[in-house]
Amino acid sequence: MTRASEPVTVDTDVLVIGSGAAGMYAAIEAARCGAQVLLADRSLIGRGGATVMAQMTVAAALGEETPDDPSYHYADTIAAGRGLCDESLAQLLCEEAPHCIRELDAWGVGWARKDGGKSGPIAATQAPGHDRPRCVYVDFINTGPAVSKTLRMHLARNPSIHKAGDLCIVDLVVGGGEVTGAVAYHLGSGASVVIAAKATVLATGGLTRLYRRNSASANMGGDGYALALRAGASLIDMEFVQFFPIGHLAPRLVGMDPIMWDPFRYKLGGRLLNGAMEEFTSKYGSDEDGKYRLTRDLATYAITKEVEAGRGSPHGGAYLSFAHCSAAALRDAFGPVIDRLAANGIDLTKMPVEVAPIAHYHMGGVKADARMMSELPGLYVAGEVAGGANGANRLSGNAITEALVFGRRAGQSAATRVKQTARRAFFAQDAAKALVLVRGGGKPAPAANTAAMIARLQAIMADDVGPFRTADKLHRALSGIAALADELGERPSGPASAFDLQRLEWFDLRNMIAVAQAVAQSALNRSESRGAHQREDFPAMLPQWQLHQRVHWRDGALQASGAPAEAMA
Repeated sequence: MTRASEPVTVDTDVLVIGSGAAGMYAAIEAARCGAQVLLADRSLIGRGGATVMAQMTVAAALGEETPDDPSYHYADTIAAGRGLCDESLAQLLCEEAPHCIRELDAWGVGWARKDGGKSGPIAATQAPGHDRPRCVYVDFINTGPAVSKTLRMHLARNPSIHKAGDLCIVDLVVGGGEVTGAVAYHLGSGASVVIAAKATVLATGGLTRLYRRNSASANMGGDGYALALRAGASLIDMEFVQFFPIGHLAPRLVGMDPIMWDPFRYKLGGRLLNGAMEEFTSKYGSDEDGKYRLTRDLATYAITKEVEAGRGSPHGGAYLSFAHCSAAALRDAFGPVIDRLAANGIDLTKMPVEVAPIAHYHMGGVKADARMMSELPGLYVAGEVAGGANGANRLSGNAITEALVFGRRAGQSAATRVKQTARRAFFAQDAAKALVLVRGGGKPAPAANTAAMIARLQAIMADDVGPFRTADKLHRALSGIAALADELGERPSGPASAFDLQRLEWFDLRNMIAVAQAVAQSALNRSESRGAHQREDFPAMLPQWQLHQRVHWRDGALQASGAPAEAMA
């Protein structure tokens, strides 16, 4: 076993960080274009991130069942983005989506067919915000797992792709203004690892772990945003966090997507009830009359306000009831989901479930062009870590789509850079600072209760940087985040060792605190309401705010730019 004080050195053409759908597709495409690839992830390859948890649909203008065209998909994406979509990225997303869907079909993903067989037109359903049915699926509970499995199988067949799990990337290495690799540590041994690469792709997903209630996996703490920030890249649109109004809250639900209730409520007219078992949506502008008419933002507002008024359900949400539906109607709508609910002790004919708004997706991220290249040469981004394509609010169904499309394009671009780079400009001294941080040693810093600090950060974000914001809340959040940063210190306590979860949490907090500050500061600056960013003290959407805010890391501090002049006064 290599001692933690002696770094393992790895040399590759392309380093891909993160192995969800975006990372796996990037690795596959880079290898297909002739590059040697190292695919690194802090968890099991292909089993972390958001894709493997997604159970719904993927948007693509295939036009097989209903006439369609990418231009119509693009128009719906732009409309959802409330004037802030990066048009080049949105166009790439919509134009390349059909190719990715058909390639996955050829690889055996098993898209549902109109005739129920294997050769008919690929079936499509209409999701909110789309002008026609264009969202494909495997089935309504296994689409994400099927996509992940298909990409894992294709990945395994390629000898040019080397995989490294349990690898926590600590910092990118920058030399001569270019990203030349990364420094990591191996969770199972504590060994430090130095990776030299001609091109690096960030595919680390979003930031929903920052919130107490969220729909993604535990490694979605904004790692990629923090890595890019510290390396010198810009982030944009960090204030736009998408909250899903009826995420599952209680009773415990194992092995199922917490946002699964949406299509069934739409189909069956599930009733939202407060803690007194009373319908309440009419108080907030919509009498649903047994039908699902409430928009996501209004549903989020109504539930939040009922809870604030002390009329919430026992776990701090609202009840969702299908008791008015017969067992036959439930079985017809839910199919095998009924059996999976029963395994969790849930009988919808006899009991409601509790639901609440949860952090679901992040529209912001690393600024990139249509090659998926960041402002730093050698650094590319893919999937949710890329900012700009979705503007102020993501169109339903576009999440896995952008993972596939942006992953594929990032892999192509990274491989092109490899061919154009005669030699790798990697110097050991550029990695020295990160290596000192990884190795630890010397006088131990006071040990912090990192688990409790993560919980405090999640509470700050949920309570003060949630769906509905005010200046007072955001100032309070920034103060609390700064206090956590001071408490964390500048390095972890003690030397590196194997399976040290407290040490891993220290590095997690280092990233999460930086990203939380970026979200809160951007939200404070944006003195309007637009898309997923809602300010109760500035309820109108204002034309002067039709612009992107940027966040930079300069001289050891976070700096924001891009607000209108009057907002900065």
